[in-house]
Amino acid sequence: MIREHGYSHWNGQFIERRLPWWPITRLNLKLAFRKKHFRPVYALSFLPAFFFIVAIYISERIEDFQFMMRGGRAILFEINPNFFKNYLASDFLLFMLILIMVFAAAGLMADDFRFNALILYFSRPLRKRDYLFGKAAVIAFFVLTLTAFPAILFIFIKLLFAGNFSLLKNYPWLPLSIIGYSLFLTIFYCLYALFLSCLSRNSRYVSVMIFAVYVFSDFLYAFFYNWLRQPFLLLLSFKHNLQQVAAFAFGVKPAQPVPWFWSFLVLGLFCLLAGYFILRKIRAVEVIR
Repeated sequence: MIREHGYSHWNGQFIERRLPWWPITRLNLKLAFRKKHFRPVYALSFLPAFFFIVAIYISERIEDFQFMMRGGRAILFEINPNFFKNYLASDFLLFMLILIMVFAAAGLMADDFRFNALILYFSRPLRKRDYLFGKAAVIAFFVLTLTAFPAILFIFIKLLFAGNFSLLKNYPWLPLSIIGYSLFLTIFYCLYALFLSCLSRNSRYVSVMIFAVYVFSDFLYAFFYNWLRQPFLLLLSFKHNLQQVAAFAFGVKPAQPVPWFWSFLVLGLFCLLAGYFILRKIRAVEVIR
């Protein structure tokens, strides 16, 4: 029987794969590492981890480094929850994660909207949630390799140098705090980058927005704080909100006298709004199979 000329729907059967999102993640990871200047930026992001490992070594060889303990600097070599909080919520690390998002995440969805690639994605045996998971996994890879993995490595190195389990005996909840806060950072950066990547078809504009929104939020806080001197103004800054939540996660005193849950609420509301907007953009794509 000869079909009439015109469009006919495909009547075959799609093959379900166990990890349908993995090809998306693998491709975008390769594209990220091929970008100019990305590898040096990514390598530079591990510099704090190197210095923290050196600090762990010095903490176990205090007698050999007495000259470094003057002027109250000994507190820098105390391996406690505050040590891990200082690493995971440092200004440098949070900023470097933004730079990595500029390189690796700006085009994750912007390029797909630009070339109308979403229709091609969803016309295959790929669910929309698998598409989003594949994109988010790219961001999660970079965030976790700079947060959870080094911090857990710090624990193993400390146990190795100390020759005992005193760190875990004193702070048995420490690994959970590391994992929990690292996952919190992962969720925030995923939604932050994907949300901004949805706003434009031009990945260069998205790169500027990823950088500018983060920096502007910090500038806005500094401007109004210098004028009004109200601690609650830190809620305007992404960086300070992340650091307030980190203080709670590791059970240390926050830098500002503002309850941590206000920062958590602000970040949570931002993530909810970002997630809603991302889903709305994806659901608006009409799929023809």
